[in-house]
This record gives sequence, structure tokens and C-alpha cells, in this order.
Amino acid sequence: MQRISNNLTHENMQFHMRRREYEMARTRDQIGTQSKVQSLRDDPIAAAHGTRFKSFQTRLERYSKNIEFAQSNHRYTEGQVRQGVDMLQRIREIAVQGAHGTYTPDDMRAMAAEVDELLKEFVSLGNSKNGDGSMIFAGTRTRTEPFRIVEGNVPGAQGARITGVEYVGDINVKTTEVSENSHMQLNFPGNEVFWAENQTLISTVDAGAYQVQQDSVIRINGREINLSEGDTIGAVIGKINDSGLSLRARLDPVQNSLSLETTTPHQMWLEDSTGTVLQDLGVISDGAQRPPANIAPSADHFGGSLFDVVISLRDALYAGDQQAVGGSALGGIDSGLNTMLSRLGDLGAQSQRLDFIYQRTEQYDIPEVARRKSNELDIDLAGAITDLRMLEHTHRAALSAASRVLQPTLLDFLR
Repeated sequence: MQRISNNLTHENMQFHMRRREYEMARTRDQIGTQSKVQSLRDDPIAAAHGTRFKSFQTRLERYSKNIEFAQSNHRYTEGQVRQGVDMLQRIREIAVQGAHGTYTPDDMRAMAAEVDELLKEFVSLGNSKNGDGSMIFAGTRTRTEPFRIVEGNVPGAQGARITGVEYVGDINVKTTEVSENSHMQLNFPGNEVFWAENQTLISTVDAGAYQVQQDSVIRINGREINLSEGDTIGAVIGKINDSGLSLRARLDPVQNSLSLETTTPHQMWLEDSTGTVLQDLGVISDGAQRPPANIAPSADHFGGSLFDVVISLRDALYAGDQQAVGGSALGGIDSGLNTMLSRLGDLGAQSQRLDFIYQRTEQYDIPEVARRKSNELDIDLAGAITDLRMLEHTHRAALSAASRVLQPTLLDFLR
């Protein structure tokens, strides 16, 4: 026989009422926060999935902002390069006119004066800044003007003129992540955009019997090439050619020395990372200077920048040398124009890719992840309100029933 005490009835009733009050409070919290997971124990699996979706959505939103920044950067850079192309077109027109042979020396000096002004603007273009004050053609040295002017006297001209333009930026490229493990280039080093001709460098040091003295690493155009002790000049040349660079190495047949030539117009960037291989081969100096000013004084090198060919054209116009104007100067301008048009094509292709990535991220990826996160974490508001109303109704019914079922005790009479 089981004995049921008054205390047990009271305790059971209080337990169930408090449990219902907890469920009502939890439902109200879910309605207030619009989330069905208030703590991990509510639904551990949904909480884990929701956390992952939240993290992924945050990354996608960051990618979207990165894309917008990259698009803005590309648009500004493209505008500067287009302006450079327009100026080169005008410079080419002047070169064609100067090569006709129908103009007087005074006319050619007037042309040279216009080319000189365009040259100044061209240097200013190379030192352009974007909206945040960063140099767009300086590599990662964004607070340093990438092109430094050298001035001197020019025959036929009065006063100081630009006689040289040196690149003092670097070749490092800034990138930003635009999707999972996918990065886009943000800047274009000036010694690629403003370079006119393929560069050739020929050492004067006989390398026929050369061998690497110790395990070494050389860096060409930012790419490291590992060399082993005992490698001959043939092995060194082979490793350079197999590195995938836009550059070919060979043994010069005249001087039996190392010769390097770019396959696309850009300036070589040569360094000894460990060891002294390039120094021993007579390619670079002792390392006291940073590239590109570290080329060995004894080495022969050819191929210049757009500034060099414009300076050459101007000097030929001042000198009245029609043959030079129509020959090497005009050829250099054409080569530089092709380089800038090629860079403009690269910019356009990258901008098109950014547009597609942005559309995919904004129109599909972010909405889809948000939907899946909502399925895991968000409540059905109509269903939650219905549940709350049902809990309130049953709670009132339970309180009404308890008032009738619970019997008075002796204490009630003693009061």
C-alpha cells in the first residue's frame, strides 16, 4: 500500500508549474532574440552548424569589402594608365612629325619643348597616389615616390632638364583575398608598367670554369632559385631557365660569361639571398646597394624605361637628328606603347574577374549562407507565439486545478 502525503502533492504541483514557467520564459526569450538556440544544450548540433555559418558569412562579407576596395583601386590605376597611353600617343605623333624631314631646326626644338613637358607629366603620372595617399606604382613602398628625377643640361635646351628617371620602388605586389584561398593583385610595380624594352644584361666575367662554392640561393624578380655546391655554370643557367620567370639565361658566346635577357619588357631585379653567386659571376656588385642600383659596373646592360625613350626622343629633337627620331626613338615609343596597352588589358581582365566574383558573393554566396544559418538558428515566429499562448493557457488551467485539488491543512485553520 502506497501512502500519498499532502507534501508530495504540493511538491509535484510546484515542480510542474515551475517547469512550465521555465518553458514560457525560454519561449519568450526565443521570441525576443529571434533565435531558437539560447544555450548550447538547447540544440548542440544546430549551435555548431550555426557558428560555422556565422563565421563563413562574416568571411564572405569581408571578401565583399575587399572586392570593393580592389575594384576602386583598379579603376583608379586603369585611369592613370589610360592617361599614360593618351600621352604616349601624342608623343608618338610628334616623333612621326619630327621624322618627316620637312621641319626646320626651330620647329624641332618646339616639338622637343612639348615632349619635355609631356615627360614631366609622365613622371608625375608614375608618382600618382590613390585616395588614401599610397603610391600606386611603388610596389609595397607606398609612402615613397617610385620615380626619382635626375636633372642636368641638354644640348640645344636652356636650363636644367630631366636627364634620367630612376625607379626606387620595389617589385613586391600587394594582394587581397577576394574568395576562399583566392587573392587578387592590388598594385602594379612601376618598373613593369613604365618599361619600354626587353632588358639584357651581359657580365664580363669569364664563367666557363665556374662552380658554386656552397649551397646558395639567388633571387631573380622576387623568385628564389636554390643552387647546390658544385653546380656548374650550365647547371645555374638551367635552373634559372626552369624557374618559370619571364627571363632567359645563356652563356655569352663572345665573352663566355653569364647573359640574362627578359622575355617581356620589365626591369630585372637581381639579388644574392645567401652566398655570392651573382657577385662572383659579375652580375651584381657587392650588395651594398639594393636593386635595381646593384648591377655590377663592369656588366653591360641594355633596354630602358619609357622615360628613357621619351628622353632620347626629346634629345634627338633638340639636336635636330631626324634619323634618330624616326629610328630608335620612334621604335622605343612603339614598344612602350605596346607595354602600356598590355598592362591596360591585364587591368581590364582583372576588373572583369572582380565584377564576376562580386556578383557571385553578393547575389548567391551571402544570401545562401544566411538562409542556411537562419534554418539552423532562427525561430518560426508564428509557431513560437502559438506555443507561448498554449503554455500560458495550460499554466492558468493548472493553477486553477491546483486551487481546487490542494486541500487545506491544519495551518490554514490556525491562521
